[in-house]
Amino acid sequence: MKKTVADLLVEALVNAGIKRIYGIVGDSLNAVLDSIRESGKIEWISVRHEEVAAFAAGSEAALTNSIAVCAGSSGPGNLHLINGLYDCHRNRVPVLAIAAHIPSNEIGAEYFQQTRPELLFRDCSHYCEVVTRSEQMPRMMTMAMQQAIGKKGVSVLILPGDVAALEAEHEVAENVVHYTEPAILPSQQELEQLAQYLNDSKKVTVLAGAGCEGAHTEVMALCEELQAPMVIALRGKEHLEYDNPYSVGLTGLIGYASGYHAMMDCDVLLMLGTDFPYAQFFPEKAKILQIDVRPEHLGRRAPLTLGVCGKVLDTAAALLPLLSSKRSSSHLKKHVKDYEKVRKDLDKLAVDKKGKGPIHPQHLTKTISDLAREDAIFTCDVGTPTLWAARYLQMSKERRLLGSFTHGTMASALPQAIGAQVSHSDRQVISLSGDGGLSMLMGDLLTLKQHQLPVKIVVYNNDALSFVELEMKVAGFLETGTELGKTSFAGIAESIGIKGYTVTAPGDLEATLTEALAHEGPALIDVAVNRQELAMPPKIEFGQAHGFSLWMMKSVLNGKGDELIKLAKTNLLR
Repeated sequence: MKKTVADLLVEALVNAGIKRIYGIVGDSLNAVLDSIRESGKIEWISVRHEEVAAFAAGSEAALTNSIAVCAGSSGPGNLHLINGLYDCHRNRVPVLAIAAHIPSNEIGAEYFQQTRPELLFRDCSHYCEVVTRSEQMPRMMTMAMQQAIGKKGVSVLILPGDVAALEAEHEVAENVVHYTEPAILPSQQELEQLAQYLNDSKKVTVLAGAGCEGAHTEVMALCEELQAPMVIALRGKEHLEYDNPYSVGLTGLIGYASGYHAMMDCDVLLMLGTDFPYAQFFPEKAKILQIDVRPEHLGRRAPLTLGVCGKVLDTAAALLPLLSSKRSSSHLKKHVKDYEKVRKDLDKLAVDKKGKGPIHPQHLTKTISDLAREDAIFTCDVGTPTLWAARYLQMSKERRLLGSFTHGTMASALPQAIGAQVSHSDRQVISLSGDGGLSMLMGDLLTLKQHQLPVKIVVYNNDALSFVELEMKVAGFLETGTELGKTSFAGIAESIGIKGYTVTAPGDLEATLTEALAHEGPALIDVAVNRQELAMPPKIEFGQAHGFSLWMMKSVLNGKGDELIKLAKTNLLR
């Protein structure tokens, strides 16, 4: 029997080393699913929402540094992939999405479930094309996967169901992917210019991000040579925080005062592999130098004195011999000492002295960090789980931290944990889920149960969208639409056969977490955390202070003065 287009697609995936596809079945995917079944070499990971499939694939790609695959059936099925694919694309991880399509002869006839996927996916992909003839396979698959790998992002292959079932013109799918790791560094002239600015400076501060992945040794050597404190952007935390005597913490909306002041106090800011987006946290008078592998990133966040294209690993290694070793350590020591004080103050907030509920989220997060394995993989929802993860999860060389740090979408933690656990069955995977984020894609708790994935889900349950509430307070608005109501997530987990735990008292927290983390299967730990926890940015603008005062006044005038008392008790009387 002659092979079909779907057979060639599956063979190409196998040749590329793909072991699984995340998705939901549908009739437009029938030929592909049948080829997967016949092959027996690719596992189909059934999820409850295609958005979860895309997030899970992105998580696998980020952790394995190789391409991962998700799929959706025609119309609504593949549309559900979009939010997760945006996140993958902005995180620069290689993902192939197979978007099934309506029958090719019905395109343009307003057929059932018709959409325009070639337009809809264009903004969140490097490659997005429709397969219309059998002769296009497997070459189109080659191009799609190679673009995802080479450009580090998403490719979408749109495949009408009838085309997938056509007899193939070729009998063999070629080996379709080529992984390359070229050295990328500036010209010698640019390196010498960089070195000149750095050698002429007295106070250099480094701002380092995700582009420093794999360059820990070189970046530490650079900081030592420059005697420079290092401010870490959130996506750089997992790659740089461990074994780092130069760290002065994070900056930005969820950072520390020490990181903010280290950037404001320098005469040269050296940006390494970061596209840190908040212009208000950049120094106004310092010279700014930027090294980034993507030249289109140069200068788009702050005016540069010099921007060069290069990988941090290669560029740092080439730059080090050009630097002068005669440099005062006073700038570094000042800001490291400042960070040590800030760190002590933050850690004090992670100790519950009263022994009464609700539990402070700082205490919860630090306890998780202390109890988790040295090679644990953490995922976190946007909002307060990201904030507390940034401040209280301690990274090691083996630990990983995933989240929607660039796209900033709700509900990413559980789906990313699924991809992490499926692809790393021997690792401990912990999802730090907000009650709002978990409830958005809660159906995929069933995925954990079906595939018996031993993910541990910690729910920061405060009955509200608390980070949004904080943003409203700062802007001077009364909280509206943020109330979620009381939900027993542990009860929901138990009802579907997942071990559930409920923690309401600080004294029970450590023992319950210890038991839950030791549980062999999936487990959900529902923790009642304080809703009124304040988490202010390191730089308080006049407008923020004014807005917060306005919120307090409105609260009193609208009969919500008790909220002020709760806020004071939570944040001032600990």
